[in-house]
Amino acid sequence: MADIYFETKPHDAQDNDPDTLAIIEHLFFAYRDFVGEPDEILAELGFGRAHHRVLHFVHRNPGMTVAVLLEILQITKQSLARVLKHLIETGYIAQETGPDDRRQRLLYTTKKGAELAEKLIAIQSSRIEGALQTLPKGGRSDVRDFLRALMNDPVTPLESLNTAGKPGAAK
Repeated sequence: MADIYFETKPHDAQDNDPDTLAIIEHLFFAYRDFVGEPDEILAELGFGRAHHRVLHFVHRNPGMTVAVLLEILQITKQSLARVLKHLIETGYIAQETGPDDRRQRLLYTTKKGAELAEKLIAIQSSRIEGALQTLPKGGRSDVRDFLRALMNDPVTPLESLNTAGKPGAAK
């Protein structure tokens, strides 16, 4: 079989604004440090970032359905099933059948899960609060607006669902 070579133009860094490149790099480093300490705690438990995300959203939204969690995380059912099974088997998440629809699975953190979620939230909240303290008045709102502008859809799935009062309630 013949080798196929594609001619590509090397990236010219001068095509990009240096401030924009610096922001991209700052986002990489900020994310690394933002998740670093929680990653260490989770690793000691045999968990990863996917476990962290599931635990966080279930803790913040007790009674959330699996369907809503899938929409929020935008991952496959198979990926969620693996992580959720692990969290349930290790006693961090509890699953109950829906009161009106027996096919519906409602998710809750257990006491153990809530304690871990709160520990991780405290670590990340402290880092965020420390960074926000360095900003001038109105900076908190500017940061929120900036992060929303980076999202493909500035209305998060939680916000659209919460308009009906409870996750999973909106259709």
